[in-house]
Amino acid sequence: MSTVLITGANRGLGLEFCRQYAQAGWTVLACCRHPEQARQLNKLAEQNSRVHVHKMDVTHHTDIDQLANQLSDVPIDVLIANTGVYGDSSRHGFGNLNYEAWRNTLETNVLGVVKVAEAFTSHLQRANKPLIAAVSSQMGSIADNSSGGSILYRSSKAALNAAMKSLAVDLGSSGIGVLIFHPGWVKTDMGGANALIDAETSVAGMIQQIDGFSLSATGSFLKYDGTSLPW
Repeated sequence: MSTVLITGANRGLGLEFCRQYAQAGWTVLACCRHPEQARQLNKLAEQNSRVHVHKMDVTHHTDIDQLANQLSDVPIDVLIANTGVYGDSSRHGFGNLNYEAWRNTLETNVLGVVKVAEAFTSHLQRANKPLIAAVSSQMGSIADNSSGGSILYRSSKAALNAAMKSLAVDLGSSGIGVLIFHPGWVKTDMGGANALIDAETSVAGMIQQIDGFSLSATGSFLKYDGTSLPW
């Protein structure tokens, strides 16, 4: 039986990943900051015994290490690093940047993701075809930035892309693959009601790319539908 670990599993894309993987018969390790408040996720776990809810705040490295130790004997086939925050505010553009918010954005979107990957590397090494899938954004593309703004979010996703590209190189000899995804403009709390696609479509596309992954594609930066994106 295959196992997926998903961060930021309590809502949006993370919750949809949990739904689709559970429906496909996978064991789902669903991680979020406040499980006691994750009403929809807990309901899903009640309805499907394959879903297991765990507390993990990616900005608290002790949380990450504790869960990694708790699951020390569990092989993980796919690790989906989905946790992310936007960070920017219309009140704090260039000239009035909120540097504390910037630090917090980097802590969640970059350091937390890399720490999770680091803590669960040994779990991935026990799987037959292990993969780390990081949910990034096209806004992390430097080549694609023609509109400016969103300095906090853009810089965090560009940093995430660079870090995950390095992990793809560093972990390749261990057989662990890495994919970096732009999920599209999705109708979630972050994406808003005017977004172009729903979470179901985005996640189904990313899972299709994950299912078809081969190690020769490690380090690729892809749109949810498999289209390659510029760095």
